[in-house]
Amino acid sequence: MDESGKPQDPEESAHPQPPNPPGPSDPARGAGRTRPSGSRPSPQPAPKDQPGRRTGGGILMGRPFGVPVYVAPSWFIVAALITWVFGGQLERVLPELGAGRYLVSLFFAVAFYASVLVHELAHTVAALRFKLPVRRIQLQFFGGVSEIEKESETPGREFVLAFVGPLLSLVLAGLFYGGMELVEPGTVPGVLLAGLMISNLIVAVFNLLPGLPLDGGRMLRAVVWKITGKPMTGTVAAAWVGRALAISVLIGLPLLTHTGALGNAPTDLGGADSITDALLAAILAAIIWTGAGNSLRMARLRERLPDLQARTLTRRAVPVEADTPLSEALRRANDAGARALVVVDRAGRPTAVVRETAIVGVPEHRRPWVPVSGLAQDLKDGMRVSAELAGEDLLDYLRATPATEYLVVEETGEIYGVLSTADVERAFVAAMARPS
Repeated sequence: MDESGKPQDPEESAHPQPPNPPGPSDPARGAGRTRPSGSRPSPQPAPKDQPGRRTGGGILMGRPFGVPVYVAPSWFIVAALITWVFGGQLERVLPELGAGRYLVSLFFAVAFYASVLVHELAHTVAALRFKLPVRRIQLQFFGGVSEIEKESETPGREFVLAFVGPLLSLVLAGLFYGGMELVEPGTVPGVLLAGLMISNLIVAVFNLLPGLPLDGGRMLRAVVWKITGKPMTGTVAAAWVGRALAISVLIGLPLLTHTGALGNAPTDLGGADSITDALLAAILAAIIWTGAGNSLRMARLRERLPDLQARTLTRRAVPVEADTPLSEALRRANDAGARALVVVDRAGRPTAVVRETAIVGVPEHRRPWVPVSGLAQDLKDGMRVSAELAGEDLLDYLRATPATEYLVVEETGEIYGVLSTADVERAFVAAMARPS
């Protein structure tokens, strides 16, 4: 474990988007795409990179409302795919464009993902309005992800936070429909506006389906939470509806396409189109099923987080002065039944914490000659932890100042002991391993 090794608090707001926007002559294709759910907040804040630079999250494009927006490398794959597919459809609708159709298709791909960004920004603005920190927005192969680091405090806020994304997609669809009325049909602007209108409509409708990890699932969770008063009950209900939805997509989407119920001509079950539809259905079903399972795991984690209490995880410590030989300090700790050492000054004020890993690295025959000051980590701002911290508040506090050990103090400032991140990790893993 390194100095930043702490259990991470997984929560992420994932809002599904369609994988392949429909073309001008194929309005029913492009069912929808989900994105994986589950938090990946890092122990440190997102880096302050410059726009256009590559980071672990992709290419930073900007910071609207102070939230970094990244474009993942996988986005370029789907952008190329959309350009190729949409370009093939434009060849049938506007054959006079020639090779220029691919330039138009590329513009459509960028405009569509700009719409996805607006969808995500709606969630982000709502989260910031409710004082929920947003780590970043990422545009990727599966659409977009708004990484909201905390859960809504009330079912009403949860409902609003989930609903604003599809609402903005519906508004965009209406605006593009209004734009279609202002241009000639069968022209490049008309085809682009039609494609964007249909795509945003699909994004909105698919996200409103009532199953996690979709926005509609979060809305269902909020309703059940409101009725029962228990957020976990809402999560369980919405997650199982999400799993049922995944099975429905796996079975129903190929059948609907085959029978022509989606507005397309019926297809042969053995044809290439049917194989493509079945593959798309399988991918969508797998992502929805996985996202629903992740939502359940994260909810169970949040139920168990209160068990992580600084007071119960803290090791008893003995105070020693900086020039005390390690062997003598360890003798005092053994006599007192303590498992940690705190370096104090002449007035008894704590100045440093002796690192456990450093003690292990000193051979026993050298310990009488090594002062504890050479093995200690000076106490920096944030390394004093209140004994009353617990659960998510404790994890947030530890993430703010990564270290291997922390001094735990009472509200009066009295030394309570030393908290090791190794102990926090073990407690975290044990809490997650307990059967539900």
